[in-house]
Amino acid sequence: MRKKIVAGNWKMNMNLEEGIKFAGSVNNYFKEKPSEKAEVVLCTPFIHLAGVSEILRNGKISAGAQNCASEASGAYTGEVSAMMVKSTGAEYVIIGHSERRTYYHETDSELNKKTALALAAGLKVIFCCGEVKEEREAGKHTEVVKRQLTDGLFSLPAESMANVVIAYEPVWAIGTGLTATPQQAQEMHHYIRSLLNEKFGEDCAATMTILYGGSCKPSNAAELFSLPDVDGGLIGGASLKLEDFTAIVEAV
Repeated sequence: MRKKIVAGNWKMNMNLEEGIKFAGSVNNYFKEKPSEKAEVVLCTPFIHLAGVSEILRNGKISAGAQNCASEASGAYTGEVSAMMVKSTGAEYVIIGHSERRTYYHETDSELNKKTALALAAGLKVIFCCGEVKEEREAGKHTEVVKRQLTDGLFSLPAESMANVVIAYEPVWAIGTGLTATPQQAQEMHHYIRSLLNEKFGEDCAATMTILYGGSCKPSNAAELFSLPDVDGGLIGGASLKLEDFTAIVEAV
């Protein structure tokens, strides 16, 4: 059985007081209605991380960061290292999110360094991949995802994959009004699993958790999560609303 995961990515939302309060609400909800079928992760801005980790400590929900530095330490003003993230009590870190790739021009080689440092620090990595609209329309979506995974992730040792989760983001279906069909989502998740099988073998491919990150919401979560190769979601906007986020978790 592959682990089912629903990770909320708060992005750059909520001040510290709001974030702490919201994390407490999510934590309290799952104390009363525990989700036995999915692991829940809250990926917060850096300033929230220590406080949220403390709230979630000894509970059933994990905390995660949305990014980490590509260097271990040193004169890198404004950066936050993987070891710093780990020291807050966080268990996960998102690496290679489409917004980091697009707005901050993060390269596959840079993401490879970040992933290696995060794993060395004892974090679990949610590694993102996915194509933009022009790449999808040109029929290059599989080529793009293969390159992102090959250059950003697949040079790592096979044993490291036990602490990696892959999140597929059809970038063209996020905040655009466009929607990836369940068939498109399943096809890409299956393709990613075939790449894992080719590189690391059947066991890795069979056990790797692959999340869908393309505008998942309560109305489509159950259908998406029922697909054979979709193991949960990386949730953006809907993770900022308690009712929506808990409904998505329960859809697993």
